[in-house]
Amino acid sequence: MKSARNLYGTISHFAKICKVGPSAVCIVLCSLFIGGLAELFRRAWSTQAGPSFSGPVSVWGWGFAASVCYVAAAMGVILLCLQWSRLVRAITSIARQLKDKQLTRIKPSSSRIVNTLSQAINDRFGKEADYIAELEKRIKDLQIQIQFSEKRESNIEAIIYSIRDAVIVVDEFDNLLMANEAAGRLFGFDSRNSHHRPVCELIHSKKPNAGEDQLVKFLRQSREGRVRHTRRQIDFPGDGELKTFDCIVSCVYERKEQVGGVVAVLHDITREKEVSQMKNDFVNAVCHELKTPLASITAYSEMLCDGEADDERTRKEFYSVIQSQAERLNRLIEESLNTARIESGLTKVDKRPVSLTILIEEQLQMMKSYAEEKDIEIIRDKPIVFDQVYVDKDMIAQVIVNLLSNAVKYTPSGGSVRIQTEVDEVAGLARVQVTDTGVGIPEDEIEHVFDKFYRVGANKGQAKGTGLGLNLVKQIVEKIHNGRVFVTSKRGTGSTFGFELPLATATAAKG
Repeated sequence: MKSARNLYGTISHFAKICKVGPSAVCIVLCSLFIGGLAELFRRAWSTQAGPSFSGPVSVWGWGFAASVCYVAAAMGVILLCLQWSRLVRAITSIARQLKDKQLTRIKPSSSRIVNTLSQAINDRFGKEADYIAELEKRIKDLQIQIQFSEKRESNIEAIIYSIRDAVIVVDEFDNLLMANEAAGRLFGFDSRNSHHRPVCELIHSKKPNAGEDQLVKFLRQSREGRVRHTRRQIDFPGDGELKTFDCIVSCVYERKEQVGGVVAVLHDITREKEVSQMKNDFVNAVCHELKTPLASITAYSEMLCDGEADDERTRKEFYSVIQSQAERLNRLIEESLNTARIESGLTKVDKRPVSLTILIEEQLQMMKSYAEEKDIEIIRDKPIVFDQVYVDKDMIAQVIVNLLSNAVKYTPSGGSVRIQTEVDEVAGLARVQVTDTGVGIPEDEIEHVFDKFYRVGANKGQAKGTGLGLNLVKQIVEKIHNGRVFVTSKRGTGSTFGFELPLATATAAKG
């Protein structure tokens, strides 16, 4: 019994290896065993003399039995092959579906073996599907984070490249990470194709201790000193002149408070410094201008009080001086106040139809004595009758006075000042031009003559002023009356200042 159990165990183990049932294995083994015995007896009886029943019939019987056993064994082998063929086809189909990525779940089959294999694969696929779904979710989250990071990086680069100030970013080894076009123009390198190059090679100067070398040293010191924010003013050579930049340097900190780089922003403050200097000059000039008429008024008033004017003629002369100086003082104060009012938008404007011819004649009467003192002839061309404009009379009168006084002020003794009026009915404009034979204006300074506080450097010694008069002219004509100011000049020959205003008829038509 124990031997039989061992034999059955061996057969079952072999059946598991062959992936078939134990009965099929038993049939094949029994058929082969019986067939072998039959063949053995047949040969033995056919070659030796045996009992009387070992005639031809007995030999034929043993041969027939052996053949039957061989046929049964062959059928068993065929059944085994069929079983293996089904298994191979099932595995091949599953492999093909896996290769084509079409398998999601194997359907049940009539074969127990295939069903067992299918169940194992489905269980495995279920676990892998959950794992793959989790991976897909993580991948999707990572893709979103990558897209967000790329967009943020792109936005940061776009912002940096769009800044008008020069921006430079270097790493912890002083290599250039990023620079915008403003920085490339300032230091003369290609901002797009200079990444990861030493900043000292890109920003350098042939002169010792120049602005470029100061900046490189400043970047290195800020990084080594781990200073979060610091600033310094550095001068760099510009178009024929030095330009001053306000340099703000900030360290970029990474994890564990390690400095990963330095960012420098350079803002051009050349114009701001010039304006600040102009303001200082303006304050000094205004103080001087105010002091001069006040000193004259005080002196002549004291002489009158002390009785030094014995006769009526002397007293009238003193009164005239006091009056002219008071008017000068008042004009200076009015210019300052009017400029402030116009810029703040608090000016009260009273526009009415006014004839430019009549307005100019009134101002000429005021300017004649000033021109005669300098021996300057004021020439007035033939007046035009139909030149009415819709303006604030007092403001335009101030514009004419400022242009005439400037022309007389900067014209040498013996020169002339011409004032002309033109009307362009097609364009609906009236044009006034004041031409002098004065010192003229350098070509590179013409565009700045209407700027606030600006005075032509070459002409500062010719006359005193605050730099407000022409700026006030521009504000009144262009900002309040929608007109246009213009100037042409040639050094040593003279200048022509003028303005254009819409005719009253054109203004009424638009209204």
